[in-house]
Amino acid sequence: MNGKLYWKQKIPLLILNGTSMAALTVFLLLNGINGDSLILILIVWGVVFAGYLAATYLFRKSRMDKLLSLAEQLEERYLLPEMMERPIRADDQVFYQLLRLSGKSMLEQVSGAKREQDEYREYIEQWIHEIKTPITAMKLICENHRSDVSKDLLVELEQINRYTEQALFYARSEHPEKDYLIREIRLFDVVHQAIAENRYLLRQYNVQIVLTETDDIVYSDEKWLCFILNQLIANAVKYRTESPQIRFFAEQNGNEVSLCIADNGIGIIDSDLPRIFEKGFTGENGRNASQAATGIGLYLCKRLCDKLGIGLTAISNDETVFKLSFHINDLIHQVQG
Repeated sequence: MNGKLYWKQKIPLLILNGTSMAALTVFLLLNGINGDSLILILIVWGVVFAGYLAATYLFRKSRMDKLLSLAEQLEERYLLPEMMERPIRADDQVFYQLLRLSGKSMLEQVSGAKREQDEYREYIEQWIHEIKTPITAMKLICENHRSDVSKDLLVELEQINRYTEQALFYARSEHPEKDYLIREIRLFDVVHQAIAENRYLLRQYNVQIVLTETDDIVYSDEKWLCFILNQLIANAVKYRTESPQIRFFAEQNGNEVSLCIADNGIGIIDSDLPRIFEKGFTGENGRNASQAATGIGLYLCKRLCDKLGIGLTAISNDETVFKLSFHINDLIHQVQG
């Protein structure tokens, strides 16, 4: 509570009290009271009044500080009226009721917005699952009728499927615990799966894949990890140079094993590197690329990695290297041994 403002608001009360003391002094002097008695009366009055003001200020300050502390501890601060004690003063009770009414209105608004958001997310998930059926059917038709046109169509279908997966995982990223399944997986089995899902894209641009395989085992969700690799592979192809190459290799550092995805593309400029995982950030290369960048892919990768407990970092020198770091505990060390 602002003490200066509090005492400023008490100026009318101080003026009224001073005027009353002056009037009492004049009245008592006219009635012949001696000076000593008058001074004693004024001192007692002043002490009692000052004590009252000090006690009132300390009580109000303690209460306001407690409310501020409670508000800072709450994540949903619109719930403050439900958590605070009912005040004693009549004017405070009016504000308390106003807060409760506004809080109730806010809860109704939040509940309605959350319900609409859940319904929209469910619709998106249902639509994506339905659209996958014709995409799969078109892939089969193209694969059974091979031609130059069908090869181009397969690349575009892969891209459509990647975008639908991106929308699906974006919708589920708020509550991934409802969808993922943590289990033991061989790291390079997921790498092979991601490469297979992007085979037509990689063939179209003659991307050389270099694998330095290991038998490292991690605990994660295979589907979510494969999605992250798909995004990184698509980015490497989008920002390719002549004779594009993508390398996959693993590193171990203490109780961590890292899957590294390195490409010889156009790279990331130093000023953009700290921001590449921000939502909507495309950077200079993203704006200049032939394919329009959305700034969603890497943001979603980082978000999913944070949910899964996977470290995600990037460096860009001669190569651009994205590193997925998995924590390995003693049990997994025993399994790998």
